[in-house]
Amino acid sequence: MRILALNGSYRGTRGHTAYLLERVFAGARSEGAECEQIVLAQQRIERCLACDRCQRREPRFRCALDGRDDVRAIFERMAAADIVIYATPVYVFGVSALLKTLLERFYSTGDAGKMRVSAAGLFFHEIDPAICSRPFVTLVCCDNVEDETLRNALEYFRTFSRFMDAPLAGELVRNGGLLCGHGRLDQPSERVQAIYAAFEQAGRELATEGRLLRKTMKAACREVVPVPLFAWLKRIRVRAVKEKFVERAESLRRGVDQP
Repeated sequence: MRILALNGSYRGTRGHTAYLLERVFAGARSEGAECEQIVLAQQRIERCLACDRCQRREPRFRCALDGRDDVRAIFERMAAADIVIYATPVYVFGVSALLKTLLERFYSTGDAGKMRVSAAGLFFHEIDPAICSRPFVTLVCCDNVEDETLRNALEYFRTFSRFMDAPLAGELVRNGGLLCGHGRLDQPSERVQAIYAAFEQAGRELATEGRLLRKTMKAACREVVPVPLFAWLKRIRVRAVKEKFVERAESLRRGVDQP
């Protein structure tokens, strides 16, 4: 099993996104999988120029930027993978611009004037399934604890799956990054340890099953703050109560930051 992760974090290997990927890779490698992480912040990725050169008859699907950046090489590595992990922190309620810029270059891989119907019954133009239709996992993380923060990023990839005929093999969602120390705690709580253990289990399942089990996704996505309190806050939506939660979270953060 060859697993390729596209890390869309601007922090590259220093961020929580990279740490979560390493936990997944630890589990996958224990089952013999080959794992590779492409840190997009370390690549040269030019934005699509919308020049339509790639849509001309000769040469077919040749981007004007080929040879000037690293996108074509990234596409080749995607085509060679069995599973792709699209990993991104949430920036302004969506996927990172780094990852989105790469995905927009898919335009050069198929005939934009040739209509097709996806397996989900949606009209779309021709694509290169070797690149666009790879089975994938979404890994999305953020510091906030509100579900609404992650909604757009998750929906983006669900829509991507339906139009691209790309099987969605699972979703790994990690909020509250600040509260769990971004993976840098010397002595994380039992709850945080269990969360990261679930990410490793997710890697084992990708290597052996090619998908994530529901119970594993639930364990990886559990709240850092104990569920009864968090569920109560979500139901009531009272500002005063949330302000108390913020005070508690800030106290926890100060404790986390202590040497």
